Amino acid sequence: MSIHLHKGDLPDGLDFGASVAVDTETQGLSLVRDKLCLVQLSAGDGDAHIVQMNRGSYDCPNLKALLSDKKIEKIFHFARFDVAMLKQNLGIDVVPIYCTKIASALVRTYTDAHGLKNLCKELLNVDLSKQQQSSDWATEDLTKAQMAYAASDVLYLHQLQRILSARLMRENRYDLAKACFEFMPTRAALDLAGWNGVDIFSHAFR
Repeated sequence: MSIHLHKGDLPDGLDFGASVAVDTETQGLSLVRDKLCLVQLSAGDGDAHIVQMNRGSYDCPNLKALLSDKKIEKIFHFARFDVAMLKQNLGIDVVPIYCTKIASALVRTYTDAHGLKNLCKELLNVDLSKQQQSSDWATEDLTKAQMAYAASDVLYLHQLQRILSARLMRENRYDLAKACFEFMPTRAALDLAGWNGVDIFSHAFR
């Protein structure tokens, strides 16, 4: 495994293939208050690329082009937050999307544990460390522990996608999952517009 750190943007000519695993690290969990600090990516080849954002400008044309390329699938875990954060800070619509958390919720109905750590442990027998989850991602100098943690959030998403997609097909729920993935930009827009804590589909909301 290699971890490549890039300042401000991806280098020219970097090819992730037909699908890229994506995650973000932020100063906090508020879409309005907190800033995007890192974007992590992997082609599923065991390597991770971490873009440390220039939070003063977010001028990253190569990264924006990759994430908004409709021919390249973006694999997330809990895409709802990442897609909204990328829209808020980079001004891009990230499509198409695959979310391993949604896929897990649709097929692993025997549990309510759908975190990335849970998935990696059960499906891949990989024990992820979450020690750096609460960390200062706005720091100028990332530690090796921070970079290892950030990389781990994308290194296994391709493997999880293959397993979860097979289960979705087995349970005849792949089309339902696909519809949820396609709805994700709208869900992110609702969050950014202030409906993040409201279920507008609920009967109680009338």
